[in-house]
Amino acid sequence: MTVSRRRQRYRESLRQEILDAARALFVESGYEATSIRRIAERIGASSGILYHYFEDKPAIMAQLVAEAFAKLSQRMGSIARDAAPPLDSLRRAALTYIHFALENPHHYAVLFLKNEASMAEPVIRDVFLRDGMQSFGCLLRITRACIEAGVLRPELTDENEVAQSLWAGVHGIAALLITCSAFPFVEQTRLVDRHVDILIAGVKRT
Repeated sequence: MTVSRRRQRYRESLRQEILDAARALFVESGYEATSIRRIAERIGASSGILYHYFEDKPAIMAQLVAEAFAKLSQRMGSIARDAAPPLDSLRRAALTYIHFALENPHHYAVLFLKNEASMAEPVIRDVFLRDGMQSFGCLLRITRACIEAGVLRPELTDENEVAQSLWAGVHGIAALLITCSAFPFVEQTRLVDRHVDILIAGVKRT
């Protein structure tokens, strides 16, 4: 391996280390309480090192938001592109969203549970809206296909209304399972499956 390649790998590794430390601190302490200095201390580096990789704290958070949405969009997009029956795709999308949240709780927290203060930063808000709409667009396309196929209740003709309502439903259970671990929920897989069944039953044409 050449010297330049080793340096590149080191830079990539350190950049990821910064992002991982920042994500953990944002979740643990919140965006406002986390400083560049605290992130640097977490990885045992000087604050100056971080500025070689990111302009400021909002730039770090914006990158974390972009990476989290990229992971979610990859999963949701594969379902939206599938040729499965629309209602099956809708159920898969709901399950996929919940599973993503539960498998990546820190990524999910950065997006939806620990992001209120950071949304005041234009660079973060812009990335959230741009990349978030890409993820939401996958659910929207699946919902539109369901409406066009006539498999939803006849009064459900507004794809945005239906998709946003379903999103609220899957976000709700994901957030509860992540933040309320002390509550005696029933077995998680069974609860998630039942919850999605109830959501789909609520919009499905009978």
